[in-house]
Amino acid sequence: MAYNVKTANRVKRMEGQLRGILRMMEEGQDCKDVITQLSAVRSAVERTIGVIVSENLLNCVTTAEGDSEKVNSAIQEAMDLVVKSR
Repeated sequence: MAYNVKTANRVKRMEGQLRGILRMMEEGQDCKDVITQLSAVRSAVERTIGVIVSENLLNCVTTAEGDSEKVNSAIQEAMDLVVKSR
């Protein structure tokens, strides 16, 4: 699967947030602030998982060429990925 620039940018943004959190921890910032930022990263990860799964599902369904077995398999695989990510 090819990942688009927007998805890569989401991951880069999360990377920057994580580096900021490490810096906050090194500086001894308040734990509430650290937890708030960690929660933001967790939400961003979950949204990114959703984007990737939905794009993959859309791709699989459009390439199934009317084969209902392939469509059902793609949907099941997508749901398995969503469940696994929780």
